[in-house]
Amino acid sequence: MDILLRDLNPEDIAWIKKKTNVAVSQNKFIKSLISEARKKENLQLVRKSNNEDSNTSFSFIDLFAGIGGFRSALTFLGGNCVFTNEWNKYAITTYKNWYGDEESTNDLDIRNFNHSLIPNHDVLCAGFPCQPFSLAGVSKKNSLGRKHGFEDADQGNLFDCIMHIVDAKKPPILFLENVKNLKSHDKGNTWKHIHNEISSRGYEIFSKVIDASYWVPQHRERIFIVCFDKSLFCKNRTVNFEFPEIPKEREYSLSSFLEKKPDKKYMLSDKLWNYLQNYAEKHRLKGNGFGYGLVGKDGKTRTMSARYYKDGAEILIKQKGWKNPRRLTPNEAKYLMGFHDKYAKCFGHQNGFPQVVSNTQSYKQFGNSVVPIVVEKIMIQIIKEINSYRQDLNLDAA
Repeated sequence: MDILLRDLNPEDIAWIKKKTNVAVSQNKFIKSLISEARKKENLQLVRKSNNEDSNTSFSFIDLFAGIGGFRSALTFLGGNCVFTNEWNKYAITTYKNWYGDEESTNDLDIRNFNHSLIPNHDVLCAGFPCQPFSLAGVSKKNSLGRKHGFEDADQGNLFDCIMHIVDAKKPPILFLENVKNLKSHDKGNTWKHIHNEISSRGYEIFSKVIDASYWVPQHRERIFIVCFDKSLFCKNRTVNFEFPEIPKEREYSLSSFLEKKPDKKYMLSDKLWNYLQNYAEKHRLKGNGFGYGLVGKDGKTRTMSARYYKDGAEILIKQKGWKNPRRLTPNEAKYLMGFHDKYAKCFGHQNGFPQVVSNTQSYKQFGNSVVPIVVEKIMIQIIKEINSYRQDLNLDAA
C-alpha cells in the first residue's frame, strides 16, 4: 500500500524538498525521511567519547575476527565492539580469553545468519579470508585442480556476505583488509567486482597496499580498504581521508622482544637444517628465490604465514652460541605480529596476551592475523575524518 502525504502540512513538505534538493515522488519523500532518521538514530559518530585518549566514540563489528587484530587496535582507540564472528574453534578460544567475550564471539556460519540481528554499528571491520586470492593460496589450489577467488566454494563468497550485511545495516564506514594480490587476482576482475559492489552501495572507496615493516620488523604487505557512506560524509562536504604517513623509524625492533634464553627445542635439528640449506641451494642454481629466511636480531623478517608451524623456514633466527638457527617462539611471533602489551592492558592482561592454545595453533593464528599497529594507524586517520565530519556539521555543538 502506498504511503500518502495528505496529513503533512506544506511547511513539512517544503522542508523535505529543500533537504533532498530534488523533485521526488511521495513515497521517496517518506523513504528519505525514514533513511535520515535511522542514520541519525544509529550513528554513534556524532557523540563525544568519555575516553580520555579519543574525543570520538564509535562502535564496530569484527567479522572473520581470527584472534582480534582489529579488536585490539580499535578498542585501544576507544571503540566499542558490539558483534564478533569467527568459526575456528582455536581462534575462538584465544579471542575469548584475550578479550573476555563469552557471548559476542559467535562460531556461527555468518553466511546463513540473519544479518538484521547484527547490532547497529559505525564501523564494519573485516579481514575476510585471503586464501582464495593470495599468491600462495592460488598456486596451491591450481596444483590441486581446485577453484580459487570467488569460485572457491568455501571462502570465495564471503565478500558477498559482507555486502549482504552492508545492505542490512548500512554502516557509515567499512574497514577491510586482504592480501595485496587482491587487486591483480584474475587479471584485475576480482578487484573490479569488489569495487563495483561497494561503490554501487553509495560508498567512497580508498585503498592502499601497506607494508607493516614500517612499524614492526616484518615484511608484510596487505591491502587496506576504507569506505565512507557518501550520503553522510559527502553531504555538502568532501572526504579528505588519507592513509597514514610512513614513519621515519620503526617503532619496534626484532631485538626488543627476542628472548635471551629461549628453549633449545626451538633450534632446528641437523637433519632439518641440512635439508633447508640443500633445498635453497638447489633453487638458487635454478635462479629461483625459494629457501629459508635467516635474520639477525636487528633485521627484518619475511612474511610470517600460517604454515610457520611446519618447519619455520621463512623466519629463522641466528642464536648466539647455537650451531643451528632456531624458530621464533610463540611469544616472539606474537610481538612480531604487533600484538604488543599496550593492547593487552586494555583487557586486563598486564603481562601481555597469554598463550592459551598449542604452539601449532598459535603459529597458525599469528600467520593469519592482521597487524594491530597498522590497523591502529589507519583508524587514527579514520577518526580524523570523523572529527572533521562532526565539525563541518557542527555536531559537537548539538
